[in-house]
Amino acid sequence: MTEARAKARTERGESRFAEGFALFAECLLTGVWIAVASLPLVTYPAAFAAGARHLGRRLAHERGGWREFTADFRAAVRRGWLVGLAGWAALAVVWVDVQAVRSGLPGGPFVGVVGVSALIGAAVAGLRATAAWRPGASWRSLLAQAGRRTVLDPAGSFLIVGGLAVVVCSAWFSAPLAVAVLGAVAAAAVAVEERYRHR
Repeated sequence: MTEARAKARTERGESRFAEGFALFAECLLTGVWIAVASLPLVTYPAAFAAGARHLGRRLAHERGGWREFTADFRAAVRRGWLVGLAGWAALAVVWVDVQAVRSGLPGGPFVGVVGVSALIGAAVAGLRATAAWRPGASWRSLLAQAGRRTVLDPAGSFLIVGGLAVVVCSAWFSAPLAVAVLGAVAAAAVAVEERYRHR
């Protein structure tokens, strides 16, 4: 695969720097697409799945643009909105846990740490599932397999956590910057899944 990429790059006359910069720009553009597709709030898993597919096509030097992203998003959102709804429900449960910690309930700090850790683990598994999504795939089986990979590949999972931390820091610094960085998180999930597949 690496040889094929190098051959394709030399045929197009691109340097390694030019290819890397083009991929970085594509990640930023994909982040904007993901943000727009996530506006209905429950569609964020489908948006990340479509973004990951788009970046996968870019890495494979296949043609693809907004139309392909939209087609993938439509296919992923059919059942993906239920995953998005479950994600918001999990966030609400963790918010209640954090409120319990703040109110000083006995055992609150332990419950808070467990809840936040579980939410981070679920977010990582969700991103890994979106990176593995293909049209026609079952979200339930994707999430189950991604949950196993999250535990069995802690190094890859920590890389995704780092990507999520970059989004949070970017949002704290400048909200528009966080929108573009969403594409980098999708790219990180794609890279982690590729790395796991070739282990």
